[in-house]
Amino acid sequence: MLSSRAIRIWTWLHKWTSLICTLFMLLLCLTGLPLIFHHEIGHLLGDEIEAPELPASMDKQRVSLDVMARAANAQHPRMVIQYGGENEDDPRLWWFTLGPTAEPTADYKSVAVDARTGLVVREYRVGEGFMDLMFRLHVDMFAGLPGKLFLGLMGLLLLIALVSGVVLYAPFMRKLDFGAVRKDRSPRVKWLDLHNLLGIVTLVWCFVVGATGMINTWAELLVQYWQYDKVSALLAPYKDQPVLAASERGSLQATLDTAMKHGDHRKVSFVAFPGTSFSSPHHNTFFLKGTTPLTSKLLQPLLIDAKTAELTAAPALPWYLTGLLVSQPLHFGDYGGMPMKILWALLDLATIVVLGSGLYLWIRKPAGARKKAARTADGGKPSADDAQDPETAAA
Repeated sequence: MLSSRAIRIWTWLHKWTSLICTLFMLLLCLTGLPLIFHHEIGHLLGDEIEAPELPASMDKQRVSLDVMARAANAQHPRMVIQYGGENEDDPRLWWFTLGPTAEPTADYKSVAVDARTGLVVREYRVGEGFMDLMFRLHVDMFAGLPGKLFLGLMGLLLLIALVSGVVLYAPFMRKLDFGAVRKDRSPRVKWLDLHNLLGIVTLVWCFVVGATGMINTWAELLVQYWQYDKVSALLAPYKDQPVLAASERGSLQATLDTAMKHGDHRKVSFVAFPGTSFSSPHHNTFFLKGTTPLTSKLLQPLLIDAKTAELTAAPALPWYLTGLLVSQPLHFGDYGGMPMKILWALLDLATIVVLGSGLYLWIRKPAGARKKAARTADGGKPSADDAQDPETAAA
């Protein structure tokens, strides 16, 4: 059994970590709910680009990567291609991202090209629409890396709140049946019981989603560390070289063929062109993925010389990047198709109720509960009733 001092410490931790992070967690739950169904909502809003219907005889044919890249570049001839890749949901489409330079920039365009004909289908609506607003609010609140790291801190506070809530749940619920909701008591007590019940039901899910969300906020830093710690040694011979000019590069299709030859039956996730953050000034870096639900989230980078189409290196991803890649789809419930998405959505809604009820309980604290909490905080030993009263705990 916890001592009265231990109860005070855990109560203090639970109260303040919950209060600090609750509003931000509500924001993440509300914006995360539509993101669970981002593909489905995108289709309904007409934001998703679909491949045009072609005769069956043409459906399996594929043009070369060079043809697709030229078609994308023709849309914005003053820009350079930074990245390209096969559409995750439809292999008949490839997407290409173009920017003023190879360096990262907010002023970029994204073009969808039909892999069967080499013709541009449509441009993606970059930075527009409802889903983009939800995504930016969820990822960084329009504050870039500082916003991501701040949300990561809120995720850490959520994990502390969950652990402290579990520690407090047992001693304060000894006189009640598990999951009991006292409907004959005041509205605040009923909300407190509902808060505790839904909190326990969603505990594991909240911990998993909170932990994976916190890890995802470190993505940019983890990739930069990997590039500094591992990739920089492989690319030492190319250090300080200028970005290989487009006129000096060989066939894109040849580099793709080399990647697939060494890819161990993997598929292309995306390719980073010379000079971009995920490549070197001299390489097309292909990131290949597996074909099963789990291995499709694990990437294998292959550095292919953009001039000679020869394999330079195939560095294995370190454990921390593997953990990051596994955590990203788990965060949004992307592993199990529509049934898992529906489950994730229901748990998200339950969590919104938990967070909202927590705010309500704090705002509507009765005077009696405040006095009991103050007496405990001043060092007085709580009575047996105080120590087991959930309403006192909520104070």
